[in-house]
Amino acid sequence: YPADPISTPWSLTTANLAEANASEEDKIRAMMSQSNHEYDPIHYVKKLTGPPPANYTCYRCGKNGHHIRNCPTNGEKGFEPPQRIKKSTGIPRSFMKEVDDPSIKGAMLTNTGRYAVPTIDAEAYALGKKERPPFVPRDRSSSEEDEDPVPDELLCLLCKDLMTDAVVIPCCGNSYCDDCIRTSLLESEEHVCPTCSQSDVSPDALIANKFLRQVKLSQAAPAQPWVLFRKVTCMKYFLQYTLSSESIQTP
Repeated sequence: YPADPISTPWSLTTANLAEANASEEDKIRAMMSQSNHEYDPIHYVKKLTGPPPANYTCYRCGKNGHHIRNCPTNGEKGFEPPQRIKKSTGIPRSFMKEVDDPSIKGAMLTNTGRYAVPTIDAEAYALGKKERPPFVPRDRSSSEEDEDPVPDELLCLLCKDLMTDAVVIPCCGNSYCDDCIRTSLLESEEHVCPTCSQSDVSPDALIANKFLRQVKLSQAAPAQPWVLFRKVTCMKYFLQYTLSSESIQTP
C-alpha cells in the first residue's frame, strides 16, 4: 500500500481504527499516518529568537544575556574559554573543605553556592608529588641493611630454596624438600642419592624432618639466624649419628 497519508479527518483523530467506518485500505493508510504524525516537520521546534532566559549561561564565555551562537567571542583567535567548575554532586559535605577562591586546584561548587575541595585532595595537593630523579641509585633502607641471610642449612640442596615439607634421606642424613628428593630418586633408574650417589634408596625410606617443619622461618630466621643455625646443625649431626648407629646394629 502507498505510504502517503490520506486527507480524511478521522485518520488522525480516531483511536480505534478497527471500529472506524472505512475500508481496510483506508484503515491501513490511517494507521501508517498516525505512526508518523508525531515526526512530521510541522512539529519541529523552531530556533529560539529574542533574548535567552535569565538563568541561561553561555557555555563559551560563561556570561549571561546571549546564546552561544551569538557569543561575542565567536571568531576571536586565541580565545580561551573559562575553566568550568565541577559540582560536588554525590560527595558528602563532611568530606569537603570550604575554600574562598574558586581558582584553587580541585575546587568544586556545592549546592549552597560555596566552593569546596575534597579533604583527601586538599591533603594530596598540600604534600605534592615528588618525582624520583632518573638514573639515581636507590638507597637501601635500614630494614634491608639489617636483614641477615637465611642459613644454608635451611635451603634445599636441589632447588636452593627454603625447604618445603623437609625430609631426611637415610643414606647421608641430608635434608631436602619432599617433592624434590622424591622426583630425583624416581627419575634415576637405580634410585641414586643426588648427594652421596648411593643406589637403591627407596622413596618410602625418607624420614620426615619434624624439626624443620615446625620451625617458623619467618620469625626465627630474620631475628636470630645464628641461633637457628646452631639448632639445625645439631639436629643434622644427631640424625646422622642415629642413622649410622642403626645401620651398625642391623645384621
